[in-house]
Amino acid sequence: MAEPSAATQSPSVSSSSSGPEPSAPSGGSPGACPALGAKSCGSSCADSFVSSSSSQPVSLFSTSQVHDLIFWRDVKKTGFVFGTTLIMLLSLAAFSVISVVSYLILALLSVTISFRVYKSVIQAVQKSEEGHPFKAYLDVDITVSSEAFHNYVSAAMVHINRALKLIIRLFLVEDLVDSLKLAVFMWLMTYVGAVFNGITLLILAELLVFSVPIVYEKYKTQIDHYVGIARDQTKSIVEKIQAKLPGIAKKKAE
Repeated sequence: MAEPSAATQSPSVSSSSSGPEPSAPSGGSPGACPALGAKSCGSSCADSFVSSSSSQPVSLFSTSQVHDLIFWRDVKKTGFVFGTTLIMLLSLAAFSVISVVSYLILALLSVTISFRVYKSVIQAVQKSEEGHPFKAYLDVDITVSSEAFHNYVSAAMVHINRALKLIIRLFLVEDLVDSLKLAVFMWLMTYVGAVFNGITLLILAELLVFSVPIVYEKYKTQIDHYVGIARDQTKSIVEKIQAKLPGIAKKKAE
């Protein structure tokens, strides 16, 4: 793997690597990264990062980040995410999607335009040459490479194929008990849908996601005890149903 990367370097890099003093601090070695320029160095570093991480699994958020978020490890970060999403869901419950999106864009534009005008006035009064206040963000490269896009699509296809297999297995009744579970669950959801709409369910889901994990962490022993009792009762009921239904093979625990 080292030979192809060395072959792609410039002649100055290869010539400097063969010298007796590959890293001269003051002589301006041709193989040094500053001699290539910041742009060339950044591009070569980015290419090496892409080539080294192309075989890694792609995920937008790591498991540890999600875990720390819902367990309130960083109170400010979790509070910001929780408050923002809750306000957005409450807004969607009261207004239409178009109105909510329009107001959000107007609010963001009002902040950025006001800050831009304010900095321009300050620079004119002080006669400074600071430039555009958002220049650091405007120079950030946010383009998605074709390789990264294909990696994200491949990662998503794994979950899509798994979901399709599960749907086919349930609707074509590969296992009668699992299909009956789905039917009972959907029957119960008809009553839930008669009381709550989709936005209300999302609000309740967010409240549960940000409250249940931390409560479970504090009272883990007691909760595990009662959950174990409920699991044993459910398992015994399912086994009785499987024993009474003809032609149902019990699934072996993996």
